[in-house]
Amino acid sequence: MEPYPVLVTLAVQVILCAVLVLGGAALLFVGWRGMRGQLARNRYAGVRTPATLRSEEAFELANRAAAPAYLAAGATGVLAGASLPALATTFSVVLVAVIGLVGAFGLQIVGGVFGNRAAEAMPEPAPAAGCGGCAGGCCSALQQSS
Repeated sequence: MEPYPVLVTLAVQVILCAVLVLGGAALLFVGWRGMRGQLARNRYAGVRTPATLRSEEAFELANRAAAPAYLAAGATGVLAGASLPALATTFSVVLVAVIGLVGAFGLQIVGGVFGNRAAEAMPEPAPAAGCGGCAGGCCSALQQSS
Protein backbone atom coordinates (compact mmCIF):
# COMPACT_ATOMS: atom_id res chain seq x y z
CA MET A 1 0.00 0.00 0.00
CA GLU A 2 2.95 2.33 0.36
CA PRO A 3 3.68 3.07 -3.36
CA TYR A 4 0.23 4.60 -3.91
CA PRO A 5 0.70 7.60 -1.54
CA VAL A 6 4.16 8.19 -3.00
CA LEU A 7 2.73 8.32 -6.53
CA VAL A 8 -0.02 10.71 -5.43
CA THR A 9 2.53 12.94 -3.73
CA LEU A 10 4.74 12.86 -6.80
CA ALA A 11 1.79 13.67 -9.09
CA VAL A 12 0.78 16.63 -6.90
CA GLN A 13 4.37 17.79 -6.84
CA VAL A 14 4.63 17.66 -10.64
CA ILE A 15 1.31 19.48 -11.09
CA LEU A 16 2.27 22.22 -8.62
CA CYS A 17 5.65 22.54 -10.30
CA ALA A 18 4.05 22.93 -13.73
CA VAL A 19 1.45 25.45 -12.50
CA LEU A 20 4.04 27.60 -10.78
CA VAL A 21 6.61 27.50 -13.57
CA LEU A 22 4.09 28.13 -16.38
CA GLY A 23 2.23 30.81 -14.43
CA GLY A 24 5.50 32.47 -13.49
CA ALA A 25 6.71 32.35 -17.09
CA ALA A 26 3.47 34.00 -18.23
CA LEU A 27 3.91 36.77 -15.65
CA LEU A 28 7.52 37.24 -16.75
CA PHE A 29 6.37 37.53 -20.36
CA VAL A 30 3.66 40.09 -19.53
CA GLY A 31 6.03 42.05 -17.29
CA TRP A 32 8.76 42.09 -19.93
CA ARG A 33 6.39 43.20 -22.70
CA GLY A 34 4.85 45.82 -20.42
CA MET A 35 8.24 47.20 -19.42
CA ARG A 36 9.26 47.57 -23.05
CA GLY A 37 5.93 49.14 -24.05
CA GLN A 38 5.16 46.23 -26.39
CA LEU A 39 2.03 44.97 -24.64
CA ALA A 40 -0.90 45.87 -26.87
CA ARG A 41 -4.16 46.92 -25.23
CA ASN A 42 -6.21 43.75 -24.95
CA ARG A 43 -8.82 41.98 -22.84
CA TYR A 44 -6.60 39.30 -21.32
CA ALA A 45 -3.12 40.39 -20.21
CA GLY A 46 -1.71 43.32 -18.31
CA VAL A 47 -3.36 45.87 -16.05
CA ARG A 48 -6.96 46.22 -17.28
CA THR A 49 -9.00 48.73 -15.31
CA PRO A 50 -11.33 51.46 -16.57
CA ALA A 51 -8.50 53.98 -16.11
CA THR A 52 -5.99 51.94 -18.10
CA LEU A 53 -8.39 51.14 -20.92
CA ARG A 54 -9.22 54.82 -21.59
CA SER A 55 -6.41 55.14 -24.13
CA GLU A 56 -3.36 53.42 -25.57
CA GLU A 57 -1.11 55.82 -23.66
CA ALA A 58 -2.78 55.06 -20.32
CA PHE A 59 -2.52 51.31 -20.95
CA GLU A 60 1.17 51.57 -21.85
CA LEU A 61 1.98 53.77 -18.85
CA ALA A 62 0.10 51.50 -16.45
CA ASN A 63 1.87 48.39 -17.68
CA ARG A 64 5.26 50.10 -17.53
CA ALA A 65 4.54 51.03 -13.92
CA ALA A 66 3.35 47.49 -13.11
CA ALA A 67 6.22 45.74 -14.91
CA PRO A 68 8.72 45.51 -12.02
CA ALA A 69 6.12 43.90 -9.74
CA TYR A 70 4.98 41.56 -12.53
CA LEU A 71 8.59 40.53 -13.18
CA ALA A 72 9.11 39.88 -9.46
CA ALA A 73 5.87 37.88 -9.34
CA GLY A 74 6.97 35.80 -12.32
CA ALA A 75 10.39 35.18 -10.82
CA THR A 76 8.77 34.14 -7.54
CA GLY A 77 6.54 31.65 -9.33
CA VAL A 78 9.30 30.19 -11.49
CA LEU A 79 11.76 29.87 -8.61
CA ALA A 80 9.19 28.28 -6.30
CA GLY A 81 8.11 25.86 -9.02
CA ALA A 82 11.65 24.98 -10.02
CA SER A 83 12.58 24.22 -6.41
CA LEU A 84 9.71 21.76 -5.84
CA PRO A 85 11.39 18.69 -7.40
CA ALA A 86 14.33 19.09 -5.01
CA LEU A 87 12.15 18.99 -1.89
CA ALA A 88 11.87 15.75 0.04
CA THR A 89 8.81 16.03 2.26
CA THR A 90 5.19 16.70 1.46
CA PHE A 91 5.12 19.49 4.02
CA SER A 92 8.03 21.31 2.37
CA VAL A 93 6.44 20.94 -1.08
CA VAL A 94 3.13 22.36 0.14
CA LEU A 95 4.85 25.16 2.07
CA VAL A 96 7.00 26.29 -0.86
CA ALA A 97 4.06 26.01 -3.29
CA VAL A 98 1.80 28.11 -1.05
CA ILE A 99 4.51 30.71 -0.48
CA GLY A 100 5.18 30.85 -4.23
CA LEU A 101 1.51 31.17 -5.15
CA VAL A 102 0.69 33.74 -2.49
CA GLY A 103 3.87 35.69 -3.20
CA ALA A 104 3.28 35.79 -6.96
CA PHE A 105 -0.38 36.71 -6.52
CA GLY A 106 0.44 39.43 -4.00
CA LEU A 107 3.11 40.96 -6.19
CA GLN A 108 0.74 40.88 -9.15
CA ILE A 109 -1.84 42.80 -7.11
CA VAL A 110 0.80 45.36 -6.12
CA GLY A 111 1.70 45.81 -9.79
CA GLY A 112 -1.95 46.26 -10.70
CA VAL A 113 -2.41 48.92 -8.04
CA PHE A 114 0.70 50.81 -9.17
CA GLY A 115 -0.38 50.58 -12.80
CA ASN A 116 -3.91 51.76 -12.07
CA ARG A 117 -2.64 54.72 -10.04
CA ALA A 118 -0.31 55.71 -12.87
CA ALA A 119 -3.17 55.55 -15.39
CA GLU A 120 -5.50 57.54 -13.12
CA ALA A 121 -2.86 60.29 -12.88
CA MET A 122 -3.04 60.81 -16.65
CA PRO A 123 -5.49 63.42 -17.92
CA GLU A 124 -8.70 62.22 -19.57
CA PRO A 125 -8.40 61.97 -23.36
CA ALA A 126 -10.16 64.73 -25.26
CA PRO A 127 -13.49 63.69 -26.82
CA ALA A 128 -13.37 62.97 -30.52
CA ALA A 129 -14.40 65.84 -32.77
CA GLY A 130 -17.43 65.44 -34.99
CA CYS A 131 -20.36 63.52 -33.62
CA GLY A 132 -22.02 64.93 -30.53
CA GLY A 133 -23.07 61.51 -29.33
CA CYS A 134 -25.81 60.32 -31.67
CA ALA A 135 -25.85 56.73 -32.82
CA GLY A 136 -24.15 56.06 -36.13
CA GLY A 137 -22.40 59.45 -36.31
CA CYS A 138 -25.16 60.99 -38.40
CA CYS A 139 -25.42 64.26 -36.52
CA SER A 140 -22.08 65.56 -37.84
CA ALA A 141 -23.32 65.02 -41.40
CA LEU A 142 -26.56 66.85 -40.59
CA GLN A 143 -24.69 69.77 -39.05
CA GLN A 144 -22.52 70.17 -42.14
CA SER A 145 -25.49 70.23 -44.51
CA SER A 146 -27.35 72.97 -42.60
